[in-house]
Amino acid sequence: MVTGDTFLTMRGTVKNFPGAKALDGVDLDVRTGEVHCVLGQNGAGKSTLIKVLAGAHQPNDGEIHIDDQPVTITSPVAALRLGIATMYQELDVVDGLTVAENIFLGHELSRAGLSNAGAMIARSRELLAQLGHAEISPRLEVGRLSAAGKQVVSMARALSRKARLIVMDEPSAVLDAEEVENLFRVVREVTAAGVAIIYISHRLEEIRQVGDRITVLKNGRTVATGLDVATTSTRELITLMTGRTEEYVFPPRPSVAADAAEVLNVEDLALPGTFEGVSLQIRAGEIVGLAGLVGSGRSEILEAICGVRRPSAGRVLVDGRRLRPGSVPDAVSAGVGLCPEERKSQGLLLDEPLYRNITLSSFARIARGGFLDEHRERRAAMRQITGLELRPADPNRVTRTFSGGNQQKILLGRWLEHGCRVLVLDEPTRGVDVGARAEIYKLIAELAAAGTAILVVSSELPEVLGLSDTIHVVADGRVVHSGPARDIDEHRVLDLVMEGEAA
Repeated sequence: MVTGDTFLTMRGTVKNFPGAKALDGVDLDVRTGEVHCVLGQNGAGKSTLIKVLAGAHQPNDGEIHIDDQPVTITSPVAALRLGIATMYQELDVVDGLTVAENIFLGHELSRAGLSNAGAMIARSRELLAQLGHAEISPRLEVGRLSAAGKQVVSMARALSRKARLIVMDEPSAVLDAEEVENLFRVVREVTAAGVAIIYISHRLEEIRQVGDRITVLKNGRTVATGLDVATTSTRELITLMTGRTEEYVFPPRPSVAADAAEVLNVEDLALPGTFEGVSLQIRAGEIVGLAGLVGSGRSEILEAICGVRRPSAGRVLVDGRRLRPGSVPDAVSAGVGLCPEERKSQGLLLDEPLYRNITLSSFARIARGGFLDEHRERRAAMRQITGLELRPADPNRVTRTFSGGNQQKILLGRWLEHGCRVLVLDEPTRGVDVGARAEIYKLIAELAAAGTAILVVSSELPEVLGLSDTIHVVADGRVVHSGPARDIDEHRVLDLVMEGEAA
């Protein structure tokens, strides 16, 4: 519901960092009660824009107005006082504190100068019920929640601030289909009450469902703003962001040779309460996909194959060699590499330089006399930087400062440097823009062409179907369909998933 009253105006916003201009004159206006979607490739300036609004970065130039009055957002506290709350893609809850303590962190309710735990618990219960998650106890230690549960707590915190503008950075990234629908319901309720939302997502289909207007950033500049969601085509949006016209561009690949050797063999793998009877084979140069809903057991199957989880039954063989169950070192030594779903928390050392993340699985080869040789590490990293076209091409740059697409390339580069027989990819393009996505698809295809056996999980059905030679559909921990990817479409996959869940 767009009222037409402008809450926020940004004009000519500039933010410089040493050697780079992250924002180069961004314009944006957001109306009360609207969902204003901000789109752009990784590196377009979206994250910097968010941090300027949140008070984490100070702009070098430009003007910000709230309710037509000029403001300076000097800190996160100042942003909150102005009515701006931010939900970052990286979950910002504090493990060790309760749900209620997280919701009211920094603005605790008090009585007679003392913290009023009872009032915070009661109000937290109301907020969680509003979000459709009354089952979450305000007294629960937040570290015991899933990523989706922590996202709900982060949303409750924003609502508790009585914000007039909520900035949501990839809010659906850790949610399943049902939770995404619930997110949209909450968004509609909040905007109906006059709250404005800036919504950032790489999923263009989400923009169609929840957005009112769109601003597109490219290379730190506003290339289009105020676009109407209902009348702006997907092709136009992709062209504005990338110069291309298609969202999913898969490179051509030859058929897998009929006599290609079997590299990975999974036989009757099981983990009680999670999955059972999972069998699959991958030949050299073949890409096999697992399709299914979040919570179907897909990621857990990958983790069991890679030794992260110890299965209760079944076996995993690489080139005929049986892997020791629940042993990551044994899987790695056999040539199994994993790019996990949560690359920031599970795959990367964010505060280490790029070169250290590239060489992390190759220390034994790079070390000399039991000590790491940083010169050799940087040389190895430069091989991957050049081959993967990582930007910026600086092996010493801290990994946290790279875009999502480049962080994913860093993970892939780690296994390229180590050398893989089997590469396991869990959500390989999550949080990655359409431009970087095409580059990653090309890299995956090149790895397969070189003989790597690849197993991929993706919530994006066009992606998993477009990449894969063979598809396995997983529902409620069971494989309910296996066959060539070319013989099945998105609608049939969804039918199978829903039939399997119902069964």
